[in-house]
Amino acid sequence: MAAISGLMRVMEKAARKAGNRLRRDFGEIEHLQVSRKGPADFVSKADQAAERTIWDELRAARPDWGFLFEEAGEIEGDPTKPRFIVDPLDGTTNFLHGIPHFAISIAVQEPRLDGKGWGEVTAGLIYQPVTDESYWAEKARGAWLQDRRLRVSSRRHLDESVIATGIPFAGHGDAGQWTRIYHGLAPQVAGIRRFGSAALDLAWVASGRYEGFWEADLKPWDTAAGCLLVREAGGFVSDWKGRSPSICDTEILAGNDVLHSRLHKILVTALK
Repeated sequence: MAAISGLMRVMEKAARKAGNRLRRDFGEIEHLQVSRKGPADFVSKADQAAERTIWDELRAARPDWGFLFEEAGEIEGDPTKPRFIVDPLDGTTNFLHGIPHFAISIAVQEPRLDGKGWGEVTAGLIYQPVTDESYWAEKARGAWLQDRRLRVSSRRHLDESVIATGIPFAGHGDAGQWTRIYHGLAPQVAGIRRFGSAALDLAWVASGRYEGFWEADLKPWDTAAGCLLVREAGGFVSDWKGRSPSICDTEILAGNDVLHSRLHKILVTALK
């Protein structure tokens, strides 16, 4: 096992502390006060409390680093230092409906050397509080589930493969576009799954549970940690044009070396 760095220990401590609170609130889901943030886009006091816990822990350990939060937005730090990208509760709708499939995602993004914006992601952690699973990766050090090394699935045939996705819903995504991809892909694969957490979908691609994943209309905090996990587990992540930026969020396609190429061809054909 690779030795866990001091930075990763800080990230895991923050995620586990926030996860303890989320587990308690999940057990009391009927008592949570929930406000509407937009069409089918909810935010709960549990979400906000988790974000504050993560902020407090990470800020204490790296006081000069910046942040990009789902709820609080961008908080600037020293522009020469990295920033944390945080989703305190990925799978909020699952959480609010009592479905035990949600996660905390924390990533570290480096500033560009030319000082113009942000560059590569060098560390990522996805923590699933209900199952107490901690997926983590650091650049050039591999991807791990706790102390077990992760590798993407070795399957090479679509008819043996299970592919994950996110389905457009009220106010989010292009249902017609998604439907065209689905109809092109579904007849060729063993199954398509929609579990409602992009972060965990990517962690499961990295761990070989899924052979691939596609989705559109995501945000950096949904995918930053998961993209690194898949790549460090030997997989490929790109947008739908085949480009491989550090964070693929507007459009994302992930899989192993063989299936990523085949999935990309199906996707391109479906969208012509």
